[in-house]
Amino acid sequence: MVRLDMPRENPCAQCGRPITFPDWIEAGPYRTSYLWHCLACDYRFEAIAVFDGPSPDREPLAV
Repeated sequence: MVRLDMPRENPCAQCGRPITFPDWIEAGPYRTSYLWHCLACDYRFEAIAVFDGPSPDREPLAV
């Protein structure tokens, strides 16, 4: 089963070749970390997606 919300074909930070899927995904509060490994050049790197957290000046959508 392929998850549609998972990043795919991310370019390698070293050589630019596409990497099919991340080796590891770790979710935390307001962020998700992805560990990538390029099989073409054996480079490994981490990418982090940061999401907006709750803001004190916004009203909550649900309680």
